[in-house]
Amino acid sequence: MVINMIKENLEKVEKNIQAALKKANREEKEAILIAVSKTKPISLLQEAYKAGIRDFGENKVQELVEKYEQMSNQEIRWHFIGHLQTNKVKYIIDKVYMIHSVDSFKLAGEISKEALKRQKTIPILVQVNISMEESKFGVYAEEAEELIRKIAKLPKISVQGLMTIAPYTENGESNRYYFQKLNQLSVDIKRKNIDNINMGVLSMGMTGDYETAIEEGATYVRVGTGIFGMRDYSERK
Repeated sequence: MVINMIKENLEKVEKNIQAALKKANREEKEAILIAVSKTKPISLLQEAYKAGIRDFGENKVQELVEKYEQMSNQEIRWHFIGHLQTNKVKYIIDKVYMIHSVDSFKLAGEISKEALKRQKTIPILVQVNISMEESKFGVYAEEAEELIRKIAKLPKISVQGLMTIAPYTENGESNRYYFQKLNQLSVDIKRKNIDNINMGVLSMGMTGDYETAIEEGATYVRVGTGIFGMRDYSERK
């Protein structure tokens, strides 16, 4: 039953993604779905994988490491989307496809240091607290360019764009302003032509608002509940 639920949910989400892309006159593959699998057991990730998902998002280092090891024989792109402590960078540096949540020069420096050790360039996104909520991580919009200019000088780190976590909502329209604001910030930074900086990625939009995010330019949407159902922390594995 759960297997069918995940497959049906994925079909629904993908259908909604394509509808939003079409509404915005964007191409079919311009937005990629990241299945946010935090707290979910490997069995559910396997079902999502069988249904075609290749991008998975985790927000806890230990959980990402465990799942990476258990699914290491599969072609998965792991995205780290949670707040990352500098002392935990070394555990995921050789496992992640992209780190979405870089919110300080100190963290970027640690990523660069660990990447240098492995001679591997790490794609990152700078997390922007676009809604200016005190409970959220990320730099404020007016601080983003300065941080990006500093990060651009670090070796083995590649800024690919911006990420934000908009306010929780079940009505995507209420977050449209924030998505427009992040998109505009991306455009403004891109116009500066900063060396070693690419503004091609916008990671924004979750279960309650991903369609609106896509209409406003999202290239990655991070959907958990919409695929796997509500999280049950009591059964975490």
